[in-house]
Amino acid sequence: MHMRRFTRLTNAFSKKIENHCFSIALYFVYYNFAKIHGSLSVTPAMQAGLTKRVMSIEDICMLADIEAPKKRGSYKKNERA
Repeated sequence: MHMRRFTRLTNAFSKKIENHCFSIALYFVYYNFAKIHGSLSVTPAMQAGLTKRVMSIEDICMLADIEAPKKRGSYKKNERA
């Protein structure tokens, strides 16, 4: 229920498999390191001893490799009569 990106009913739907892989990876990091579970009272990563604190969204964003956007090609005006 957390992954609305898989449905075509949302604006965030993407047909690229690469974007789906990124979305799944991001969700797994959030689920395991930032979301406190009701039955555990801590995150799964804290329960497993991988970390001692809950990660914030900012911490997760800092893990990403950020690249500068690629330069787009020149714009060609559509010449319809």
